[in-house]
Amino acid sequence: MNYEILYSFIIATIALAFAPGPDNIYVLMQSLVNGQKHGLVTTLGLLSGCLIHTTLLAFGVSALIKESDTLFFIIKLFGAIYLLYLAYEVFKSSSEINLEQQNKVSEQSLFTVFKQGVLMNVLNPKIAIFFLAFFPGFLFSNTLNTVVQFYILGTIFIITAFLVFTIITFLSGSLAKFLKESKHFRVFLKWMQIVVFIGIAVYLLFSNN
Repeated sequence: MNYEILYSFIIATIALAFAPGPDNIYVLMQSLVNGQKHGLVTTLGLLSGCLIHTTLLAFGVSALIKESDTLFFIIKLFGAIYLLYLAYEVFKSSSEINLEQQNKVSEQSLFTVFKQGVLMNVLNPKIAIFFLAFFPGFLFSNTLNTVVQFYILGTIFIITAFLVFTIITFLSGSLAKFLKESKHFRVFLKWMQIVVFIGIAVYLLFSNN
């Protein structure tokens, strides 16, 4: 078992979870508008969707790996190209984080908020593609079943994202004020995303697993 790969996966996951995207911005706005409890339930809904994506990835990609090393290389190559594309999209985008545009959440029951979080995640094809691009390069064992490895990676991803989103929930007021006022930090977050995406893409291209 290669623990260095797991440590690299955790670091990349933390960086991605903190980088401003639709999920963590939505958690932030739910927390601001409806309170911390709604922010936490939104987080649980989003991460439940991640478990579904992990399951689809684990059984689908594991079957391809068993069929052919060439297919697995093609998956990793696709993943690297997609991550480079994401880096380019972030590079082209503005470093502004428009919280007012995201402020379209209304007060709802906790069950509705949870269900909405699950559906937002499961029905987003970009997340499925991202999981396909991100996870295969971090398989960390030549002996452990690949399905089990994908579930371990998925669990690490979910726990890490939960911790980060929980921090966002409890610090929502301060974070929103800070993001509005700190132009330099917004630029830093933008370039952090670019570096992380490019770094993972390069890792995928040169990893041997």
